[in-house]
Amino acid sequence: MRKPETPARETIAPSDLTFGLSTCKRYLWLKYWFKFELKKEFPLVKPLADSQEEHFRRAPLPALHPSLNPGVVKQWGQWVKSAPISINGFETRWRILGIYDLLGHYEDGTVGIIDCKVSDSDRDNGPFYAPQLESYAYALENPEKGKPFPVSSMGLLIWKLAGVTETRQSELAKNSYGFGVNQVYIPVERDSATFMNLLEELISTIEGGMPSPGPECNV
Repeated sequence: MRKPETPARETIAPSDLTFGLSTCKRYLWLKYWFKFELKKEFPLVKPLADSQEEHFRRAPLPALHPSLNPGVVKQWGQWVKSAPISINGFETRWRILGIYDLLGHYEDGTVGIIDCKVSDSDRDNGPFYAPQLESYAYALENPEKGKPFPVSSMGLLIWKLAGVTETRQSELAKNSYGFGVNQVYIPVERDSATFMNLLEELISTIEGGMPSPGPECNV
């Protein structure tokens, strides 16, 4: 399949560094050159994640986890866009564009990225999601416009369902129930060198010819 003269998009989604490279590079290539999208349905994920995010707006950071330094969650659900990405000294056409969940502001002037998840997956760990969080950090520290925000911490705030609880009739309608959750905070270590290598791999994949289908490709 011949590529058009220009790609369908010139911004890289942070999730593609986590899910795209590790699953189907052919889908990734088709997405950026032909705007090809696989239909995904997660009907409960968004409302649950929205509830989690709303719960921690303006919260003190130590309330999320005692290991976090003094500060406050001051921003949430905002888009960030980076300046053009440079690889080996060469400025590419590509920029990072994504939306973070929570951004905490520490007293020392740095910020912390908190990625909210409602899940019980084995891949809910720092190394797996590190590229996605590093993408937000890159865009915050190298913004398309405006002042940069130095990122001093990144982490996953995970809610794992812990069963059903019956609500009081005075609080909600009769016969209504709620879900309890166990909260886990997983710090994610920064590794800019590994991130830039992944970014180079992704851009090389997109800029090359259409990749062969891998074992997990459905396209």
